[in-house]
Parts: sequence; structure tokens; C-alpha cells
Amino acid sequence: MIEINDVSYSYLGIRALSHISIKIEAGEAVAIMGPNGSGKSTLLKLINGLIFPDTGCYRFQGQEITENQLQDPIFAKKFHQKIGFVFQNSDTQLFCADVYDEIAFGPRQMGLSESEIGKRVNDLLELMQLDAFHHRSPYHLSGGEKRKVAIACVLSMNPEVLVLDEPINELDPRTQRWLVDFLIRLNKSGKTLITSTHNLELVPEISTRSILFDENHGILADMQTQKMLLNTDLLIKANLVDEYYHIHDGEDHVHFHDHIF
Repeated sequence: MIEINDVSYSYLGIRALSHISIKIEAGEAVAIMGPNGSGKSTLLKLINGLIFPDTGCYRFQGQEITENQLQDPIFAKKFHQKIGFVFQNSDTQLFCADVYDEIAFGPRQMGLSESEIGKRVNDLLELMQLDAFHHRSPYHLSGGEKRKVAIACVLSMNPEVLVLDEPINELDPRTQRWLVDFLIRLNKSGKTLITSTHNLELVPEISTRSILFDENHGILADMQTQKMLLNTDLLIKANLVDEYYHIHDGEDHVHFHDHIF
């Protein structure tokens, strides 16, 4: 479904991605991991067609994604219906007067009838436990409620791929648990999940495969999530755990405590 071949990208001359090659199949659940500034968010933006490679090639379902391609409104509409992006900061993608209009915005751009839009919005309000916020301004919601609205906006387009940037940041434990369970259900229903996260406790629940970036903006490892979490030396090298605070229980399992960055 997604093929990134030898892609590099720089912001104002500063390298953000260095010779990245990744293939992701439909239905996979993939975690993107690595230290701050390693290129995780840049990769997610590239996958969503918000930025474009300086060198290399990005293909989605066999079609190369370029700036020229996405200037074609028909192609762009089809592409953005298939892949949805939930930003780390929900305020970045919420701009309508109330929650209903936020969720309805995407389907309206698709040209759906108001009756079909109403059905999609109401189904999502119920699914996301947002029924009570139908006419509430997004700016008057809690952080967790905003995150739910942002996800509902993306799901209103019924995308095949859901891309999430640090989705549990600043959420209370109950909302974190709800969101993790919800993402698991989405993946089991056939959605492809690509999630950037620092949370090593979360990773084995929402992914079966992990791609680990290093501080040089390249890929340090790409392997099964459980295998990666057992490779303490690799996690230390990626600056995801502190070598002085990891412990083994004698059965080849690693326990992570408050040393996770």
C-alpha cells in the first residue's frame, strides 16, 4: 500500500529524513519510534502528502505522490479520502464553529448529501462518545474530547489508512485506555494504522511492527515490535531507554519504568 524508496528531505537546508526506504502493506499496524527530532513527524507528513521528497520516491497504492499530482483536485480528493492524519496537537485541525460541523466538513467536501452527512456524523458522535457535544465549540472541550473530535473528523472520510502523531500525549489515563482499545478495534476491522509514539508500554498494543529512527534521521531498525522491545541495547542506542535503569526478570523480558523519555 505504501512504498517509500530512498527518500531524503530537508527543512531550510537542515536534514530531516535521510535515505528512508519503507514498505507498508494494507492492514498492518506499524509504530514509528525514535528520539525527538529524528524525523518521525516529518515521515508522517510525507505519507499524508503535506510535504514531498527532495530525492527519492513515495508511492501510495502504486501511484507516485508528488506536488504536481496533488494539485489535480480529483486526484487529491481521492488520495485524501484514503488516508487520514490525526495531528499531535488537535487544535491544529479543529476550526469549525461546533463539533457537528467539524465532523461534517470532510464529507461535505466530498459532495455527499446532507442526509448521508448527518448519518455519518451522528454515527461517529455515538461511536466516539461525543453525543453530548453535538453543538459545543471545539475550543470549549477538554484535551481528550478534542482528540476524539479530531479522530472522528478523519474517520468521517472512511479512510483506508489512519496516521496518528503521538495520539495519547496529554490525555488522562482513562482516555488513553479508551483510545488504545479503539485503535485496536480499527485495525482488527481492516484499517491500516501508522502511529508515532514514544510510549514503549503502548507500542505492543497498537502495533505488530516497529520502525525505529536514529538521531541521524535514518532507520536504525525495522522489525516485529515484540522483538524490538526485547532488544535493550538497540533501545538504548536509539535513546529510548536509559541504560542505568532497565532491568531483566530472568526470562528475557524487559520492564520499563519512569525512565522512558
